[in-house]
Amino acid sequence: MKSAEPLNSPLIERLPAVRGRLDSNESLSRFTWFKVGGPADVLFRPADVDDLSAFLVGCPLDVPVMVMGNASNMLVRDGGVRGVVIRLGRAFQTIRMAGEFVHAGGGSADLSIARAARDAGLAGLEFLAGIPGTIGGAVFMNAGAYGHELKDVLVYSRAIRRDGTLADLPASEMAFDYRRSSLSAGEIVIDVTLKGAPGEVDAIRERMMYIRAAREKSQPVRTPTGGSTFKNPAGGYAWELIDAAGCRGLRSGGAMVSEQHCNFLVNTDGATAADLETLGEEVCRRVMAYAGVQLEWEIRRVGEPADSGLSEVTV
Repeated sequence: MKSAEPLNSPLIERLPAVRGRLDSNESLSRFTWFKVGGPADVLFRPADVDDLSAFLVGCPLDVPVMVMGNASNMLVRDGGVRGVVIRLGRAFQTIRMAGEFVHAGGGSADLSIARAARDAGLAGLEFLAGIPGTIGGAVFMNAGAYGHELKDVLVYSRAIRRDGTLADLPASEMAFDYRRSSLSAGEIVIDVTLKGAPGEVDAIRERMMYIRAAREKSQPVRTPTGGSTFKNPAGGYAWELIDAAGCRGLRSGGAMVSEQHCNFLVNTDGATAADLETLGEEVCRRVMAYAGVQLEWEIRRVGEPADSGLSEVTV
């Protein structure tokens, strides 16, 4: 394992050779749906599974490693992410049909999988059209929409662990719960097998069109956002509590609680990650004061804050 270089040398010099691409100090804001966030010390785009595995085997264990999918439900802080951020490219985006099963790479977009299933006359995966991320991230958090969750259709997944070894993970052993699985942040989903059921293409298409229309009507899909900000508390909906606590339209710098759906934070005018996080924490405080309920972030917050401090919250 490569570890001879001093710890104060540039990180990229301590990393193993790859067939993919390594870039130092790479801005992550262009990858995130919020359009905010500082740089990664190193961004790694592996050529394929073998390249990823070999990199993890050779990467010094003191170097943090994090995978980033579509970053549709992620807030990258302004100070950036220490260590290596991994993004899965085309080699991890293949989708193959086999009867009632869909085999998809971990970097495949959920919408692409839904469309492939539709074209093959495979029903039951339409809800993926309402989840704007990659299937690897969807498995990690047991993503769901319109009455279905990943656990309902997942047969098994394969992941690469931090030490470069492969793990076969049947769905029955992944301890799925509401927006949770047994996967750790150091495990990278490289492919999945999903199961649907035979259906009529026109009926599947109609269901997907309904989901698209429902999203556009109820969610701020045309504005930089990070999806649902907070998990729904037991027996209720986060948006109802946020609205009742008077947070609809609340602002912090360039960040705002969406007027359209108040469980969404939006970047309306050059917001920073600090603006968004400050606003989210203020929403939590006001909901606790109003209803005695502690909201739990659904958006994954990563990285370090910048030194500029927090912004002021205004109504």
